[in-house]
Amino acid sequence: MVGRLYLIVDPMCSWCWGFRTVWDTFQSGLPPSVIVTDLMGGLAPDSTELMNAQTQAYVQRAWHAVSARTGARFNFSFWDACQPKRATYPACRAVIAAGFQKQSGRMQLYTAIQHAYYLEARDPSDQDTLIALGAEVGLNTTQFECDFTGAAVQAAFESELVQARSFGVSGFPTVLWQPAGATSRDIQVLAAGFTDLDTLHLRWSQLLAQTATETQF
Repeated sequence: MVGRLYLIVDPMCSWCWGFRTVWDTFQSGLPPSVIVTDLMGGLAPDSTELMNAQTQAYVQRAWHAVSARTGARFNFSFWDACQPKRATYPACRAVIAAGFQKQSGRMQLYTAIQHAYYLEARDPSDQDTLIALGAEVGLNTTQFECDFTGAAVQAAFESELVQARSFGVSGFPTVLWQPAGATSRDIQVLAAGFTDLDTLHLRWSQLLAQTATETQF
C-alpha cells in the first residue's frame, strides 16, 4: 500500500456538497494502492429544536456562497417545504448504519442524503426521511432502522469523531494523506475546506514526491 487518504465530511455540510464533483473526479484517478477511508465529522449535534430564522438565514447564505464558488446546485424551496432542525449527527449515523449492511452502503446513502437535501427539498435531520432514503438505496429497512438507532452505530460514530478530532480537523471537507508506515503524527493535509481540482492535483503531486523522497532515507 502506498498510503491512505482520509476524507472527513458531513452529508449535510454544504461545502462538502460543493466539493463532491471535485472529489469524485480526483478519486477516480487514484491508483488501487491508495486506500480511501471516509469519516463522518459531525457538523451539528443532535437537537429536537427547529432552526430559528437567524440560523436558517445563515445556512441559506452558506448555500449561496457555495453555489457561487463551486457551481453546485441547490433547491432553495427546501426552506419553504421543510422545518429542519440544526442537527447533522442523525445523517452521519445513518451513513454509518448503511455501511453495516454492505461496504458500498456508506457512500450510496451519503450520496442519497446529499441529493435529498440539496436537490429534492427533503429533510435529512428527520429520522423518517433517513429511513426512507435507506430503503431507496436498497437497504433492508428493518435492519437499517435497528442499526441506525442502536448502540453499535453510536459507538462507531463516536470513534470516527474522536479520530477526526485527533487529526486536528475542525472543518469540512478535509482530506488528509498518511503514507504507508507513517504514524498519525505524520499525516499531512491535502485539502482543508473546498479545494478546486487543479489545486488538489498539484498538492497531491507534491505530497507524493515528498513521500518518495522521505522513503529513500
